[in-house]
Amino acid sequence: MKPINEVTSVLTPLDRKNVDTDQIISKEFLKRIERTGFGKYLFYHWRYLPDGSINEDFVLNDKRYEHSTILVAHENFGCGSSREHAPWAIMDYGFQVVIAPSFADIFHNNCFKNGILPIRLQVDEVEELLRKGQQSAYTLTVNLEQQTINGEDGSKYTFDIDPYYKQMLLNGWDEISLTFQYEEHIAAYEKKHA
Repeated sequence: MKPINEVTSVLTPLDRKNVDTDQIISKEFLKRIERTGFGKYLFYHWRYLPDGSINEDFVLNDKRYEHSTILVAHENFGCGSSREHAPWAIMDYGFQVVIAPSFADIFHNNCFKNGILPIRLQVDEVEELLRKGQQSAYTLTVNLEQQTINGEDGSKYTFDIDPYYKQMLLNGWDEISLTFQYEEHIAAYEKKHA
């Protein structure tokens, strides 16, 4: 995984509540065994009309948000089934940070395990960000080390994060990488108990 500390980007305002994992990555795209290649299917049934043409009214098809790495949505983001493909699709599309008032627990944990920073803010703070993001291409800077979000207009938000997950993301560690940090202790234990 790539380390995350500071992310500066125009935010993508996904003004929807209860976005479930089947909306994030629909079941018909789960046949791949790799973790890559899912980005093109992110929010597929919202991005495209039934005839396959682009849905011009969907936020990801708005040129203002092209190359955005920060997604902002309403509460209960990532609800539904526990498919790990959902964070894979979000990351493969290019998002590094997802901001919402609340997340489904399994999705929340899967984000950390896959190098995505999920940030919980208050409902009124998220609604303010959504409004700003819809009015113009609004840029945020997220700093994980300081646990701050700074808006281009001087707005400032703070967020909490579990110290364990913070260190994992700052160092780009997954759970296997974390285990390797204790390799000397593991080797000493194995030698002692051989």
